This record gives sequence, structure tokens and C-alpha cells, in this order.
Amino acid sequence: MPTRHVSHVPAALDAVIIGAGVVGAACAYYAGRAGLAVAVVDRGPVAGGTTGAGEGNLLVSDKEPGPELDLALLSTRLWRELAETLPPEAEYEPKGGLVVASDETALTALRAFAAGQRASGVDARELPADRLTDLEPHLAPGLAGGFHYPQDAQVQPAQAAARLLRASGAALLLGEEVTAVLTDRRGAVRGVRTTRGDLHAPAVVNAAGTWGGALAERAGVHLPVLPRRGFVLVTEPLPPRLVRHKVYAADYVADVASGSAALQSSAVVESTPAGPLLIGATRERVGFDRTLSTEALRRLAAQATALFPVLGGVRALRAYHGFRPYLPDHLPAIGPDPRVPGLHHACGHEGAGIGLAPATGLLVAAALCGDQPPLDPRPFRPDRFTAPEGATA
Repeated sequence: MPTRHVSHVPAALDAVIIGAGVVGAACAYYAGRAGLAVAVVDRGPVAGGTTGAGEGNLLVSDKEPGPELDLALLSTRLWRELAETLPPEAEYEPKGGLVVASDETALTALRAFAAGQRASGVDARELPADRLTDLEPHLAPGLAGGFHYPQDAQVQPAQAAARLLRASGAALLLGEEVTAVLTDRRGAVRGVRTTRGDLHAPAVVNAAGTWGGALAERAGVHLPVLPRRGFVLVTEPLPPRLVRHKVYAADYVADVASGSAALQSSAVVESTPAGPLLIGATRERVGFDRTLSTEALRRLAAQATALFPVLGGVRALRAYHGFRPYLPDHLPAIGPDPRVPGLHHACGHEGAGIGLAPATGLLVAAALCGDQPPLDPRPFRPDRFTAPEGATA
């Protein structure tokens, strides 16, 4: 079990944040900037859940116009600002994304999708088939065309979370599970009970990722967060700029938006500063089953080599997996929960939590301070889901 962090816990806390992943870290960072005294509690280490199993995607390219894209565009700006203050270990790379279409039907759909995004402020640049290799020389021949998204970027997620937490000034309590949310006689939050004692505060932020639903239940409310498993392949170190952007096929966008529980896979190929390529992404709802899926890995390898034939002779050194915190309408739950005064949520981002973390943190900090939010928070209301009969309200 991780040791309890030695940082001093203030006698008077303004908020307790549950979860030391990148979303919890961003909440702590912006709360700290707003002058709030905050403690972050996690039953494991920093980035020990979904964050540590992520690829570090900061994407606008896969989001259709609407609330999530608005959140992503705000986060894109905030990540650029953070990159100026975070140390190099965070590995912020404004590499851009390239989405390719295998045939004219896919390209027509991608063109319509990009047109809607442009109207919302996304920089999406169409490339004909004969220009794709200008950006990615090793792409497979025969593709119909694609779109370049200069706003897409990448970070090293565990390092980003750790650096945000350090910069936040928050007290950090690791290896400490929250067993209850404490409330007063009126039902308002007054802190949390952990395996090592009580922490008192007038606000609690549920940034527990995939376990956000269980944490909400401990607070007496219904939030239907479910785990959605995904695998990533890691190759041997390769020459720099073999793959220059975050590259994926157009069907990845449909997989992100799908609510299917079945295994879905569409290759997302990207380089890392250390040399290995990361190849994702699969999606399936199988609970917290950690069994290695050879079928998922086989699909990823086949789809990656279809995009980049040069990878056919490259070794995959390892694979890892994690669980995305899925909500049925594909939008995160962010902000105050009117059912329990003082309870706030920042979870359910599915595979976009790393990218959406800064805007989420800014929204949560504004709510904690009673300030004007940076964008309309209503689509992310935590109480928008109807509890099943017999479940917690």
C-alpha cells in the first residue's frame, strides 16, 4: 500500500477532492489558484487508475459539435497555457492529428463531420489523397484522403497529473480509501471518512474516475458510471518521426460515440519522445475484468499495420489496459450535485479525461468559489440521470 503523503493538511479545508488522477489534479490546481485550501485523497498512488493507463490524448478531432467539444476547445487553450509552466517531464507535444478515410464514403462522412466542427471553432484542414504523405510519409497507399487537426496534442498523463498536483499546493493523502461522505443533520456535506480518519470540509469533489459511481452511492446519490475496458500496444523504440502526428482512421470517431458493450477497435497510432509507438484503441464493457484479450491485441496490430505497412516488421514489446469511466450519454458529470449540498462531481469523461481535465478543473473551481463558470455547465449536471427503481436517488 502506498504510504501516506507527508504534506501538511490544513486545519481548515475548503474542499476534499477524491481521486489523484489527472482530473482530480486539475481540480486541485485550479482550486489552489483560486485561493482554496484543498486536500486530495486517493486509495492508491498518483495516476494509479485510468490516468496511468491512458495514452495522453488531447483531442478535438474526435468530438462532434456540442458540449463536449466546447469543453475540449477550452481545455486545448488551457493545456497550452499549462505547458508554459509545467516541466519538460509532462511531455506536452502539440503534434496535431491526422484522420484518414479509406474510401470515398468514409471521406464524405468525415467531410460533413469536419464542417460541423469548423463552425464550432475547430481548425480542420482537408487533405487530398496525394497530400497525405506530405504529413505522414509512411502511410499506406490507396487512402481516399483525410483531415489534419493542428489543435490535437499529447501529454505524458501520469507526469502531468503529478506536476499539476505539486503545483496546486494541495495536501496529498495516498493509500487512503474514502469509506463514507460525512453529512450534517440537513444532509449537507461536512467532509469524508477515510481508512485513516476524518477530513472535515464544506465541499467534497468526486473525481474518482471509474469508481465515481460507487463514490456517489456512498454519498447517497445515483451516478451510473461504468467501466469501459481498453488496450494499448507498445512497440520497440523506433526512429524519430517515423510517425509524426496522432494518426487514426475515420471509424475511430464512430467507436468513441458508440454505446455498444461489444469489443470495438480502431487503430490510433502515435509516437512518444522515448521512441516507442503507442497503438490503441479498443473499447468494450466487461466490468472490471482484467483478462488479457488476445483478440483485442490482434485487431490493433492488424489495423495499425494497415495504416502503416512499415510496422509489419516491428515488435510489440508489451501491452497494457485500463478502464474508461463511461456514462450513458457520453458526457462527464461536472459540478455541484443539488441532491447533496456541498457534493461536486468531476468524473465520467470516458476516454477523454486527460484532454478535458483543465476545463473540468476550472468549472469545479468556479462552482466551489461561487464564480461565473467559463462555459455553460448545464449539460454536465450530475443529477441528469434517472435512478432505476430501488436504487439510490
